[in-house]
Amino acid sequence: MSLENIPSEPRQRRRRGAELEAALLDATWQELLDKGYGAMTYEAVAERAQTSRAVLYRRWPRKHDLALAAVARVLADEPTHAPDTGSLREDVISLLHGANDARARIAVQLASRLDSSDDDVLTLADLRDAIARRTQDRMGEILERARARGEISTTDLPRRVKYVPFALLGYYVLITQKAAPAEEITQIVDEVFLPLVRAAGPQPAPED
Repeated sequence: MSLENIPSEPRQRRRRGAELEAALLDATWQELLDKGYGAMTYEAVAERAQTSRAVLYRRWPRKHDLALAAVARVLADEPTHAPDTGSLREDVISLLHGANDARARIAVQLASRLDSSDDDVLTLADLRDAIARRTQDRMGEILERARARGEISTTDLPRRVKYVPFALLGYYVLITQKAAPAEEITQIVDEVFLPLVRAAGPQPAPED
């Protein structure tokens, strides 16, 4: 057989843009699950993604940023719409149930894999903040609809009041490493969030 008739190795299709980034972050996520944050290296991620370290470094110069980007990609599969049940209480409960599923899955998978001896650490607080960002924008939509229905008088609320349900839910999930039960979510809404939202609005003027 002549050299001309020997089939050549197929060229690997060059990935670009969103396709390449997805492959890099998928590889990062698998490295996090398999080895943990401390043992994860750019070399291993690049090898798994079949690319070079330089490609990774250009996008994420710090391992911390690379890991959080991988977490954000996993969370991107979660529903992005804000619940619209016609009730502020039920909207927030529904939103928290969705966040609960995502937080529990990430916490259980990664909480025990965050050990690291270097300076570029990834903490439970970092995970909490990354997960919270997925749901905070939807809270704004829910509050605006509640104001339009007349359930609350204003959406101009302190940031801590708006997002206290996520803080309490995140604390429960990251400490217990399991999803919060339904009654926990209901108590967060009924006993903490709704009283704070109502108290934060304009108060009626005192009678003469």
